[in-house]
Amino acid sequence: MQEIVIRRAIVSVLLLGGPAFAQSTKPIVHVIGTGGTIGSAGDYWGGDPTRVAIADLLRIPGIDSVATMESEQLFNVSSVSIGPARWLELSRRVSELFRTRADIAGVIVTHGTDTMEETSYFLDLTVSDERPVIVTGAMRPSNMAGADGPANLMNAARVAASSDARGRGAMVLMDDRLYSAHDVVKMNSTRVEAFQAPEHGPVAVTDADGLFFRAPSPGRKHAAFDIADVKELPRVDIVYAYAGADSVPIDAVVAAGARGIVVAGVGRGGATASQNAALKRAVAKGIVVVMATRTGAGRTGRGSDGIIGAGDLNAQKARVLLTLALASSADVAQAKRAFIEHQ
Repeated sequence: MQEIVIRRAIVSVLLLGGPAFAQSTKPIVHVIGTGGTIGSAGDYWGGDPTRVAIADLLRIPGIDSVATMESEQLFNVSSVSIGPARWLELSRRVSELFRTRADIAGVIVTHGTDTMEETSYFLDLTVSDERPVIVTGAMRPSNMAGADGPANLMNAARVAASSDARGRGAMVLMDDRLYSAHDVVKMNSTRVEAFQAPEHGPVAVTDADGLFFRAPSPGRKHAAFDIADVKELPRVDIVYAYAGADSVPIDAVVAAGARGIVVAGVGRGGATASQNAALKRAVAKGIVVVMATRTGAGRTGRGSDGIIGAGDLNAQKARVLLTLALASSADVAQAKRAFIEHQ
């Protein structure tokens, strides 16, 4: 079989007039598989899924007409198993590809949907190349009727191969819609239209006619965080505010060594009197506190009493940004600047 393939390649080169004509003019898109629902099959809902390799997922009719696809399996785990240590590994791998491969048009990362918004935002904050990083996945496993993974991968390839996608940072492609990593939120636990950007909407839509951006590329608005020398990211915890909440969770994460705390506050960023007292104690110990909102959309205030307002970032994304800010410096003023700059 290998001999036949080689012979066909030789004949193609001879017919086309030499090696220069044998080279593909299609964009090259590199896909990094990390697992998740898109890479699952078997008894998925019963809790005993079979893992599917990224190379098998790319066997989609017509995808080779969009780009020359290449792939690697970096992880093959559920998205809840991807946290700070794997964020660092994934971001460095993407940056290495861009640094060493000028021929790549863009990178796709397949990922579980439960923590997709956090990983995509981490990539947005740490990968400095102008070429697109598209994070995609699926709400249904690969062997389920109506599986959405193939369509999401096809559309992600269209975006990653497009020159119009440059300068927009990391983005999430789900259900024919392309979202900024800064804006996207998972808002449904099971439906294929789970992802939205409540305050902003999608930056583009994809369909059979092509890829349609709502506005020209703004270019990257900020420099990425440099993680080249970061061995381990600092601990940052999220605490939820609710009626009658006391100080126990806050005191516990302080005792566990948290360097930062993000509060998913009520309304525009509020907490109970007991929680506020505990947060003041934490601030006095040098712990950086950020106030977000649990409402799902809208902005918090600018903060007071040493507490930083998260702006329009939800608690999980505020945690990502605070983690990177604290990896650079423990200074509260610098952390506050990071939240101002990355709105």
